[in-house]
Amino acid sequence: MIRKLAAFLAVVATLMLGGCGYNDLQRQDEGIKAAWSEVLNQYQRRADLVPNLVNTVKGYAAQEESVLTAVTNARAGVGSIKATPELINDPAAFQKFIAAQGELQGALSRLLVVAENYPQLKSDALFRDLTTQLEGTENRITVARNRYIKSVQDFNTTVRSFPTNLTAMLFRMDVKPNFTVQNEAAISAPPKVDFGKSPAAPAAPAPDKKGAAPAEPGDLLKKGY
Repeated sequence: MIRKLAAFLAVVATLMLGGCGYNDLQRQDEGIKAAWSEVLNQYQRRADLVPNLVNTVKGYAAQEESVLTAVTNARAGVGSIKATPELINDPAAFQKFIAAQGELQGALSRLLVVAENYPQLKSDALFRDLTTQLEGTENRITVARNRYIKSVQDFNTTVRSFPTNLTAMLFRMDVKPNFTVQNEAAISAPPKVDFGKSPAAPAAPAPDKKGAAPAEPGDLLKKGY
């Protein structure tokens, strides 16, 4: 009798939890964890490219010490933050981590700008391969970040909606931190890795012997030529 009652109560509890959004919250929470893991994976992929990229640039432009140091320090700043799935439950730590990633992205952008001044570096096969990998990684970061943003949006909507907000409060499931407009704009554009030269501006007309600009055909006609 007791076993039957316990089984009945378990069934009732299951139906109640399903009806009040508990299952949806759990499913969306797992979706957020998966999306965030992919974000971290792509960020790590970018960080792994930094040492080889810095060493390659150093071989051609060792005098750019400040830029190389900035990239190295930015990577160290990223590595100093423990990137775990639990990070998404701590808004302050989340924002600190995203800010560090933004600094690394900015440092890499400045490094690639410096590379424009070194034709031999740009023609180096390893450098071109690394920059191609970096460009692909930045694209993957954008895709992974967008998936995380959508997952968090769905979860936060469920947490704030009635009656699932009551279930969320009961099980202490709060809203998750998301990318803000400011940091999203700061890190949304991947580093530029196109080393094609822009076309030169058209040359100005050469002055005549007296220093004046050549006469227009219409002026020649007016003068009787």
